Amino acid sequence: MIEVRRAESDADLEGWISVKRAVLPNESAWTVEEFRTRLTPDRTVLVAELDGEIVGAGLGGRSDDPNRGYVAPRVHPDARRHGVGTALLDPLLAFVESLSLSRVSGQVSDQGSKAFAERYGFAESDRQVEQVRHLDAEIPLDPVPDGVEVVTIAERPELLEAAYPLARDEGYPDLALEGSIVVPLEDWLHDEATLPEGSFVALAGGEIVGYSGLMAHDNDGVAEDGLTVVSREWRRRGLAKALKQRELAWAKEAGLHEVVTWTQRGNESMRTVNERLGYEYRDVAITMAATLPLEPLR
Repeated sequence: MIEVRRAESDADLEGWISVKRAVLPNESAWTVEEFRTRLTPDRTVLVAELDGEIVGAGLGGRSDDPNRGYVAPRVHPDARRHGVGTALLDPLLAFVESLSLSRVSGQVSDQGSKAFAERYGFAESDRQVEQVRHLDAEIPLDPVPDGVEVVTIAERPELLEAAYPLARDEGYPDLALEGSIVVPLEDWLHDEATLPEGSFVALAGGEIVGYSGLMAHDNDGVAEDGLTVVSREWRRRGLAKALKQRELAWAKEAGLHEVVTWTQRGNESMRTVNERLGYEYRDVAITMAATLPLEPLR
């Protein structure tokens, strides 16, 4: 018997985290405390029990695109083919529809999950790849362009908020994504540069011309790249590479062994920068999207 409910207790949230770790071991899965800060009215978190054991984890809500929602039904590998995914996806879709959104998307990483999404009417709209930099050698540091000063967020915490307009106006709009991204300032301050000593800002004449953030990761010894953005007039001068080199050098000095990042199809320029920095390819995430409303499976 399958029971789906909103995850509210610590035990439910711990069960949710356990399922995500089993499905996506390389990704961050949050903590119970982080869930408490992220349970906003426009987000729902579900767990599914099969015969009294939590084997499904669902997440749905409003995405960074103001016209789009997202759904993420995940099922423990040992509990698939029992209807748990369908039991999660139907209420997730209903919740997203209640937000009066016109599109919904989700990510899959295997052909079985892709086929399941297609049965609901989803179609592939994008592909993202995970790139990994193993910190097993010294990191060379290229010089920054003349006239540029580089400081960390730890040295000048006020620069995180000051870098937000650059990210909002010249970072997110230039990502090769379907639709647009709107990241509120509150989310930017909460999610970016959670490793401030490894997050760097470039200034020229006192103005911010580049930013590259580094974020904490759930897995020991791992950090995740946040947004890297260089103002348009300063691009193609090696500034993005120089900032990311400093991130990697800090991570190695801090005792970390790996930095991960995700880039989407169409963002070949950043992928090329990462390749030159020694990043290797690992996982692929397929974005599936559909127009609302969708009919539940029968």
